[in-house]
Amino acid sequence: MPFEKSAGAIIFYKEKDGIIRYLLLKHRAGHWNFPKGLIEKGEKLEQAALREVKEEAGLENLKFVKGFKETIRYFFRVKYDYQVKERGLKMGQTIMKFVTYFLMESEDKNVRISFEHENFGWLEFNEAMEKMKKLKTSQEVLKKAHQFLQKNDGI
Repeated sequence: MPFEKSAGAIIFYKEKDGIIRYLLLKHRAGHWNFPKGLIEKGEKLEQAALREVKEEAGLENLKFVKGFKETIRYFFRVKYDYQVKERGLKMGQTIMKFVTYFLMESEDKNVRISFEHENFGWLEFNEAMEKMKKLKTSQEVLKKAHQFLQKNDGI
């Protein structure tokens, strides 16, 4: 079975009152998720995650949170023309996808979304979970990130 490897980031900022907000992007296809994308040849996971965040959200100068790195796996069926054209996949083909997420803190809240997206939000944990209700693996990684931050006092 063909597979793809991607890297992404769970980006957060902490408000003065201690509330943590997470960045989600709304894809043109309608779903909300974290910034992520395919790893380019020669890139390390961390480099790919930073590049994708810059490309998809316009954010730079992010701080990696040490000790958090989660890889999820899921399957998807190719159903969009861009997947066929840009990635050489076949319509209807099932792909196994691995995504490694890093936890990153941002002081910059001025998101500039890419052409791939139509909206974004800085959301509290429960709001983010609700937006991603159809993406169980993304919900799981957000739960782990949120627990990690709570356990480590918001870093």
